Amino acid sequence: MAAVPTIELDGSSGEGGGQILRSALTLSMITGQPFRIRHIRANRPKPGLMRQHLMAVRAAAAVCRADVTHAEVGSTELTFMPRAIQGGVYEFAIGTAGSTTLVLQTLLPALLYADVPSVVRISGGTHNPKAPPAHFIDRAYLRLLQAMGAQVEFELKRFGFYPNGGGELCAAVWPCPGLRQLELVERGALRAAHAEAYVAALPLAIAQRELECVRKALGWSDDTLQPHPLSNDQGPGNALLVTLESEHVTEVFSAVGEKRVRAEAVAGGAILAAQRYLASGAAVGEHLGDQLMLPLALAGGGRYTVDHVSAHAITNAEVIAQFLPVTVTFEAGEQRSVCTISRVSE
Repeated sequence: MAAVPTIELDGSSGEGGGQILRSALTLSMITGQPFRIRHIRANRPKPGLMRQHLMAVRAAAAVCRADVTHAEVGSTELTFMPRAIQGGVYEFAIGTAGSTTLVLQTLLPALLYADVPSVVRISGGTHNPKAPPAHFIDRAYLRLLQAMGAQVEFELKRFGFYPNGGGELCAAVWPCPGLRQLELVERGALRAAHAEAYVAALPLAIAQRELECVRKALGWSDDTLQPHPLSNDQGPGNALLVTLESEHVTEVFSAVGEKRVRAEAVAGGAILAAQRYLASGAAVGEHLGDQLMLPLALAGGGRYTVDHVSAHAITNAEVIAQFLPVTVTFEAGEQRSVCTISRVSE
């Protein structure tokens, strides 16, 4: 039997971040195709594997019993040779405040192809800058995966903020006979909207100031604004979540508090993203659009409108096309773009 050729990837291409590696890990597990990636995270201030990227590699290797070379912090290249995906019970500790959700998103699509159900527990950061918060996974990402036929249960057990971490999430994933394609051109009528601000080991006034910014900017009533003090041992930390539940899709826009950044500035980021999305008329926002692409490619096709096509999305499309017989196209409109995933004719 002929050996499966190794896919060669350049980690410096496009936006040059960790998503190239994470998408490659997911697709390698599912397709059985080994890959070699060089120049990992070459466009970042600290190139190479960080702890959260290394945990994604180790977690993927555990799930499919892969052979891996150069899996160490700071490594700028890596070879990954997968075997069959094994369902089961897995626990992974990042050991820092590295993103648990990015590790979970690496594993979750692959575990849909396992032989038996799986339970995954991951500890680390649950609400990080530049990563989807746990609530986004639960409300936005999983709603669309479930619409495609996946059965996943998710629980945020404990918040974890930068720099202390200590958070924990858990997901139960059942094997899926096949993901369904999805057409998501319109979001449908808005059914509910609310904002939550969480604080741990910080004054509740921070949450209240963030929510006041939401009230003023979006014109929401007080009963849609929810401050949540968490136990001190989950902090210090702060996160603002703006949730928009529409007929066909739920979006979550978030911002995470940082040292020496005013509550009003933190809130401004989430508010601006929500306003852009609402004005665009798109079905999904930038980040959900990035993450919807891979499941649709596994389903063999689909289409959705997105408020902004990022360099991240274009790079992800290029990686997907290396592993799967699909093409991803983006058609720009005045306020929204259309992303179409199509199977390549043999």
